[in-house]
Amino acid sequence: MEAIIMCLALNIYFEARNQPIEGQLAVAQVVINRVLDDRYPDHACDVITQGPTYPDSNLPIRHKCQFSWYCDGRSDRPTDFDAYRWAMNIATGVATEELEDITYGATHYHATRVSPDWSYRAKHTVTIGDHIFYRWEHD
Repeated sequence: MEAIIMCLALNIYFEARNQPIEGQLAVAQVVINRVLDDRYPDHACDVITQGPTYPDSNLPIRHKCQFSWYCDGRSDRPTDFDAYRWAMNIATGVATEELEDITYGATHYHATRVSPDWSYRAKHTVTIGDHIFYRWEHD
């Protein structure tokens, strides 16, 4: 459970620390919704780090990850410790199911400033802060 909380907290921190609490919760819930979906890995850390890697080093290919912070080439160490502590609290609530899913089952999201091609094929569920959330229906 501790590893799940840490992975969720890092994802919250790097993807949504500037978002309202609901937005941070929603970003964490997307990871959990993917864990529950048989199309994705069964562990939160594996969902977050999913993406192609270089065969010789097994390092992620830059800008090809499911969650951009993981393979953007920058440090993955939090520097804003208050924001990280808050992310840990939210991650704990999500991992222990104390906080409910406010995304309506979303498995994807993107920032409002972009419009990825895939977003037109997914079902919009909610917009929170600077992120738009979607559920990718089963085929």
